Amino acid sequence: MTAGKGPRLPVFVYGTLRPGGRYHASCLHGRTAAEEPARLPDAVLYEGPGYPYAVEEEGGAVLGDLVTLRPAEYDEVLALLDRLEGCTPGAPDNLYDRGARDVLRADGSAVRAWVYFAAGRIARGLRATGTPVPGGEWNAVRADRG
Repeated sequence: MTAGKGPRLPVFVYGTLRPGGRYHASCLHGRTAAEEPARLPDAVLYEGPGYPYAVEEEGGAVLGDLVTLRPAEYDEVLALLDRLEGCTPGAPDNLYDRGARDVLRADGSAVRAWVYFAAGRIARGLRATGTPVPGGEWNAVRADRG
């Protein structure tokens, strides 16, 4: 999936792109119309090398934020996020793959959003030997490590 192709969905962020995260200021600050807490069902968050990976797994949940990009900057910001996440359609060495999934707002209502999931080879390794993030909350891990 490339930026500019497909529906203009909000983006679910769960790691370094969240408010206060390492890349929020450089990638998203001032380019969003809204940011609100949300939850991604049927996924597990795993520790990565300084950033997390979401992996689709039944019964899990990942906590994050639903980010609505400003319409005038949508294509540019989504392309920037794809580059940051190492997400190139068809590339065998992707870090993440972007897919549309339902996420839940704080009130329980579902909304379709783009989510960056660990690419297939990475997801397989994480399921086998990865370290799940307790409670699916990356900010808690970040706070524990200072």
